[in-house]
Amino acid sequence: MRPSQGAGAHPKAACRERPAPGAVASRAEPSRAGPGRAGPGAACRGVSRPSGLSKPGGGAALTQQPGGRAAMSWYRNAVWFLKGLREYTRSGYESASKHFVPADLEVNVTGRSFMITGANSGIGKAAATEIAKRGGTLHLLCRNKERAEEAKSEIITETGNQNVFLHILDMSNPKGIWEFAEKFKTEHKLNVLINNAGCMVNERELTEDGLEKNFATNTLGTYVLTTALLPLLEKEDDPRVITVSSGGMLVQKLDVSDLQSGNVTFDGTMVYAQNKRQQVVLTEQWAKVHKNIHFSVMHPGWADTPAVRSAMPEFYERMKNKLRTEAQGADTVVWLAVSPAAAKQASGLFFQDRQPVATHLPFARTYSSPEEEARLIEALEELSQRFKPT
Repeated sequence: MRPSQGAGAHPKAACRERPAPGAVASRAEPSRAGPGRAGPGAACRGVSRPSGLSKPGGGAALTQQPGGRAAMSWYRNAVWFLKGLREYTRSGYESASKHFVPADLEVNVTGRSFMITGANSGIGKAAATEIAKRGGTLHLLCRNKERAEEAKSEIITETGNQNVFLHILDMSNPKGIWEFAEKFKTEHKLNVLINNAGCMVNERELTEDGLEKNFATNTLGTYVLTTALLPLLEKEDDPRVITVSSGGMLVQKLDVSDLQSGNVTFDGTMVYAQNKRQQVVLTEQWAKVHKNIHFSVMHPGWADTPAVRSAMPEFYERMKNKLRTEAQGADTVVWLAVSPAAAKQASGLFFQDRQPVATHLPFARTYSSPEEEARLIEALEELSQRFKPT
């Protein structure tokens, strides 16, 4: 999963949207963080720690799982971790980049408008900077105003692009997201939406609306913002929606029976991984319905971001020489957002290092049924409408 990126964090979490990177590990508990669990793939923005080999079940002890499920959990985590060491590290990026086509990013996107959530640091900021260098108009959605202002200033200074606009928004607040989107649609155009904000809180915590915080930020927040902005995107040429997920989702099968994790022993890492699986399913479903928009979801690999360093110090110390740079983690986000080559790929795919990759590990039994996927959409639509201003 991808390390956190955040800015301004919730005391208990590091959110990509990102509440303060220090919070308890956005994706992982710093004291137990290991590439498997905390992998730079999560932390609010992210938080990651997809599960963790040291704690195979994620948060719930294996003794609480039937034998078959425990064995499958071990299998998924082990296969995922080995895959991560081979593909998600800096060496994995360097190997994959040998096949990149440099001309893919030699583009000028002046006149096109890009919205990036969780853009004040980490992968979100790195992606914003690269897009600004190519002339794009940027709308940065961030939770922490002070850090966001600093990021905006740095992007403008580095790129010389003055078309960088800041919007303060908490992605765990569905009503606030609706209100923001409705206002934005009356004032701006939008060609590309990048859902980068994310969160991983390690203890079950409810928002003011009574929503579990990880779910509210990672899944419902992404759903509401995307749904609200679809009409605006559809008005433009070559509209795209990119969602930054995490390879940690590979250890999870979609579970729609308890979306807010209220009936199980809570494990922030597993909840985060489940949210990332939900994002993949959402992308696939959106692509089937909205044919005029190109949807994609991606894994940035294990990257060295502020959240990883502050929230997962043990993981960072063990892996710091193997982690990707923020720019390397953001490379595929930028490619999906600006490259003509990306738009030629089928809509709804999961990408890693500019290539579509499988959304399931072999023999991991993580496939979901069409009925389960439909139930996810129905549940999110019902929840989102509950908070939509009348």
